[in-house]
Amino acid sequence: MIFNFSFGDIKVVLGIIAGLIALSAYLVYVISIFRGGSKPNRATWWIWSFMGLILALSYQFSGASNTIWVPYVEFLGPLIIAILSIKYGEGGLDNKTDLICLLGATISIILWIIFKNPVVALITNLAVDSFAIVPTIKKSYLRPEGEDFWAWFGTGLADSLNMFAVERFSFAILIYPIYMLVSDLIIIVILLFKKKGIMKDISFLTKHD
Repeated sequence: MIFNFSFGDIKVVLGIIAGLIALSAYLVYVISIFRGGSKPNRATWWIWSFMGLILALSYQFSGASNTIWVPYVEFLGPLIIAILSIKYGEGGLDNKTDLICLLGATISIILWIIFKNPVVALITNLAVDSFAIVPTIKKSYLRPEGEDFWAWFGTGLADSLNMFAVERFSFAILIYPIYMLVSDLIIIVILLFKKKGIMKDISFLTKHD
C-alpha cells in the first residue's frame, strides 16, 4: 500500500504531534502534584486557564487550523491543574500580577466584541501573557531548581514543531507560535546555563522586590 501524503498533510500531522507533546509536558506537572512535589497557586492557574481559553478561541477565529492544537492544550492543561489546585494547591488572588492578567483577559473580550476582530483579542492576551511570564523568568534565574527543565524542554519542542505546522504565513497565524517559542527558549536557556553555572548575574533579574 502506498501512502500519498501531501505537504499540507504533513503540516496537519506536525500540529497534532505538537499538541500531544505539549500535553505530555502538563502531565509531568500533574504527576508532580500528586506526588506532593508541586503546589499550584489556585488563582494563578484559574486565570491562566481563562486566558488560555480566550487565546485559543481568538487564535482559531483568526484563521488558525493546523496550529490550533497547542493553544487548546494550553487551555486544557491549566484547567486540569486549576481543578487539582482546589484540593492540592495553595493561595488565592493575592498579587498584582494575577489581578492584571485577569483584568487584561477581560478587556480583551470587550475589545473583541467592540471591534468584532479576534486578532485584537489575540494580541491583547499575548501582551498580558508576556507580562505574566516575567515572574517565571526571574524565578528560573534566581531559583532554577524550582523549575522542571524537561517540562519546559517538552513545551519548547512542541512549539518548535508548531512553527512547521503553520498553514499560511500571515501575522495572525504566526504571532502565537512565535511568541510561545521565544518565551520557552528564554526560560530553557536560563535554566540550562544556570544549572551548569555558566550564566553570570544579571542585575534586573537578581533585583528583589
